[in-house]
Amino acid sequence: MAEFDSTHLLSTLPNLPGVYRMLGETGDVLYVGKARDLKKRVSSYFQKNDLSPRIRLMVGKIHAVEITVTRSESEALVLENNLIKALSPRYNILFRDDKSYPYLLLSGHDYPRLAYFRGTPQRQDNCFGPFPNSYAVRESIHILQKVFRLRTCEDSVFNNRSRPCLLHQIQRCTAPCVGVISKADYAADVNNAALFLAGKANEVLQAITVKMQHAAELMHYEEAALYRDQIKSLTAVREKQFVTSNSQADADVIAVVAAHGLLCVNLLMIRGGRHLGDRSIFPQNAQDVSTQEALTAFIAQHYTERAVPAQIVVSEQVDEPALVEMLSAQAGYAVRIQSKPTGERKTWLQMTVNNAQLAITRQVAQKTTQSARLSALQTALNLPNLQRIECFDISHTMGEATVASCVVYDLEAMQNSQYRRYNISGITPGDDYAAMRDALTRRYTKIQQTDAQRPDLILIDGGAGQLNIAKAVMDDLGITDIMLIGVAKGVERKAGMEQLISTDGQATRLSPDDPALHLIQQIRDEAHRFAITGHRARRAKARVTSSLEDIAGVGAKRRQKLLETFGGMRELKNAGVAEIAQVEGISLKLAEQIYQALR
Repeated sequence: MAEFDSTHLLSTLPNLPGVYRMLGETGDVLYVGKARDLKKRVSSYFQKNDLSPRIRLMVGKIHAVEITVTRSESEALVLENNLIKALSPRYNILFRDDKSYPYLLLSGHDYPRLAYFRGTPQRQDNCFGPFPNSYAVRESIHILQKVFRLRTCEDSVFNNRSRPCLLHQIQRCTAPCVGVISKADYAADVNNAALFLAGKANEVLQAITVKMQHAAELMHYEEAALYRDQIKSLTAVREKQFVTSNSQADADVIAVVAAHGLLCVNLLMIRGGRHLGDRSIFPQNAQDVSTQEALTAFIAQHYTERAVPAQIVVSEQVDEPALVEMLSAQAGYAVRIQSKPTGERKTWLQMTVNNAQLAITRQVAQKTTQSARLSALQTALNLPNLQRIECFDISHTMGEATVASCVVYDLEAMQNSQYRRYNISGITPGDDYAAMRDALTRRYTKIQQTDAQRPDLILIDGGAGQLNIAKAVMDDLGITDIMLIGVAKGVERKAGMEQLISTDGQATRLSPDDPALHLIQQIRDEAHRFAITGHRARRAKARVTSSLEDIAGVGAKRRQKLLETFGGMRELKNAGVAEIAQVEGISLKLAEQIYQALR
């Protein structure tokens, strides 16, 4: 490709804020950036000699440059991050975080439900968070159940209970479903839980203490004992909480650490003065990126579609007024980014730095282990190159709800976002060979059609029969340059006793302590897990609806209404004709048909 002539481009660029896109020869976006002055910023790429190796390589591939002028630098920053998220340019540092952050939800029900939640809440619901991971949410739910005994059941179950559940018996729920607690008392518990989540534990303790003393004065000793136990539980939770704040403000603490050729960003979340946990992120395309550049990129990308706290404590100076302006405009209040904290914030930041360092140490150790395993497997199979491995497994119950899984190992790690499940139908129930044929055909036909990345090795969870099917499929597709290996469990079906079967019928058994076998087991077990979770979900869905689908006059909407009303098939089967007839859209005659069909 001829070298890009930047002279004409630079002469036409305006001295205005905006976004620029560097394009490759085929029109692919190499890099997206924003500028306060487009002419100065874009010119710097072609006039500087001190570019990093990564950016110098990118400049050498530029074939064209596109610009978009904006009204301000902060507007350019918003557009830049939207484009980075949409296009994933290969030379931008990318903080991919496919999972949304979870929240703790108190529903808008008359008797609010405590629940784990991802996504967009209903307007009447009350959400707390975000939390860095699902464990932090579930731990908080456990605490709130123990202290305030709020319900966690689905509304459909709540509406149809006739007696308290097991959670009431172990003092984790006050059983509002059957009127054991009044609406006013339950509302008070919900309010105390909300105050606790907002960091106002002292107010909650004072309120419960007053109730305990009042109950004791009235000689309601059992009630006073319950309040006493609440106080003990809440005090124990506060003592267990390592990070607490003298204020109730929300804050995010962000540290960037570079070591051992890796760059890690650790995000610690403080909400209502409580430490909710932390998350470590390793960005893509981070070669030759400074920690300051990485920090700025993370803040800009992370908060594009997430709530922004009023305080952000960081490990590096962020010299980006447009970034603060963008965050404040998005939040609707002034956002402060603090790089030299004191007091408790300094303690938080040091914790976050330590977390990032530990994450890098773990990542290095894991990469060393994975590298050794991959090298051992490559040697054992005598492969010239081994980077990408795909593994297939089949899961069903007596031929019911058959699901095939394909998991991917690449870059010395499992690549969850590239996993695929295949729902198998149109075969004889229990025919694993036909299921394997179907999954492999669908997978590699698509790969050939889209010219997607091909594996260096395909593992088939099964013996010679499944392997022969795999070979036949690949031969039919004209794919003969990928090694196929069957992983048979052996007669005793014990871990460490697996046999590796090649397409020529040779069977090899590796030593139980061989790193190559450990890698195969790791990938095979992940394929099994992914297949069986998909199978269970498909089977459960089928079993819930299958018996209703056979009833004339019960369509999808009526099935959904019945299941929502009764909370499940078991409860529906236990219902009488009169109860079924009370469901909207169900006549007495149809209720009788449903009643008889379910028996």
